[in-house]
Amino acid sequence: MEYKEFSGKTIDDALTAASVTLGVTSDQITYEVVEKGSNGLFGIGSKDAVIKAAIKVEEEVDQIKEDFVNNDVKVESPKAEADHKVEKSVDVDDVKALAKDFLDEVFQAMNLEVTIDMEFDADQNFLNIDLKGPEMGIIIGKRGQTLDSVQYLTNLAVNRKADSYIKVKIDTEDYRRRRKDTLENFANNIAHKVKRTGKSVSLEAMNPYERRIIHAALANNRFVDTHSEGEEPYRHVVVTLKK
Repeated sequence: MEYKEFSGKTIDDALTAASVTLGVTSDQITYEVVEKGSNGLFGIGSKDAVIKAAIKVEEEVDQIKEDFVNNDVKVESPKAEADHKVEKSVDVDDVKALAKDFLDEVFQAMNLEVTIDMEFDADQNFLNIDLKGPEMGIIIGKRGQTLDSVQYLTNLAVNRKADSYIKVKIDTEDYRRRRKDTLENFANNIAHKVKRTGKSVSLEAMNPYERRIIHAALANNRFVDTHSEGEEPYRHVVVTLKK
């Protein structure tokens, strides 16, 4: 596993930089804190936070599987880098077949009829999967948690033999865009409340991806600031009035 260094004003910022550069969500990254960073005195002597980060290539998935299905679903962890056979290009048909075979097995175990549409961007090594069916609410789950688990496991299944990392995105009924719009509207409403009352508001715990949506939605707001507090899985965004 190859680690690279990333920095930012906070560990969250450094993790975001790693996510953007590596092209994965932060929950697909393993990292070590090199330097926690400090604000210094009146901004003098401040130091950035520094982390070493890499994409997870092997991870226990039993607990994640239990989140969305009680039946056994076969998932092979990615092979160690030393066992990889170096390939000059990605075989699109093989990538799609790996994804479809895995998802077919998952949905069969869940007793769901699902149509799977896939598009592969060879330039970006990006596999976009859209699911259609009569019971998509089950696949989405509470706040998209089941959909995220299916996406994560499909990433593992597709990348178990890949020489270069292939990013997999799974969506259904345009859920991810709708969720993003909902969070952005929610963030703006909270910002208005903070501006009106002058009191900070702590939001409910969110995953790293959703926290970044909140931060980005209010990044240019003239009246409020945002920061994250707490430890996973209870880490949450706090919206405060600008001083």
